[in-house]
Amino acid sequence: MSRSRSQAAEISTSGVTVDVGDATVRYLLYGLLPSWFAPGVADWWMHRRTRIEETAGVKESLIHSLMMTEVGIPIALTLRYEVNPLLLSVQLSATAAHEATALWDVRTAVDSDRQVKPVEQHIHSFLESLPFGGLSALMCLHADQVKSLVRGGRGDPDAWRLVPRRRPLSRGYLAGIGVAVGACVLLPYGEELWRCWRARRRDEKRITSDEARYRAAEGR
Repeated sequence: MSRSRSQAAEISTSGVTVDVGDATVRYLLYGLLPSWFAPGVADWWMHRRTRIEETAGVKESLIHSLMMTEVGIPIALTLRYEVNPLLLSVQLSATAAHEATALWDVRTAVDSDRQVKPVEQHIHSFLESLPFGGLSALMCLHADQVKSLVRGGRGDPDAWRLVPRRRPLSRGYLAGIGVAVGACVLLPYGEELWRCWRARRRDEKRITSDEARYRAAEGR
């Protein structure tokens, strides 16, 4: 447990004392992180309903894969390693990159004439705000590491290397998150990319066939 967590303030509600740091950790692990999967699946469903394979196609689907990578890498690292200046730098950079990619994603969809409905826009608002919410809570929990990052990690030999968690998360929890990632991220968005790729190949074959028929007609 980091020093900032061990010194977390305690509050008393209805005669019960609650450690704010522990409560925040539980919220991140069992509230915010699992809640990420629902809007992700909902967003995939909206792409399917608006027939992404017939509009933005492979390009937009690859952008979705990029955004999931930008979110997935820092989450995976945070589940396995201690929060320090190196990990905070990765998290901050990934959050900024995710926001920029999200803007690129919407522009790509709009330019392709895919209908981005109001419901999908609200789903996007959840997917964009969750990284900021998670990162801000994590920075509050590890204020000492934020200060170390601002100082460039001076005086901390572990500031710029990955340090395994002193209290590793249970294998059951990690396995559960892995199953959820497979079922709610890899499977649906893999299907989306495959569907878009198949539509592109079909269109390319049709164009090639049309060109062949045109040339044959010109040669007569």
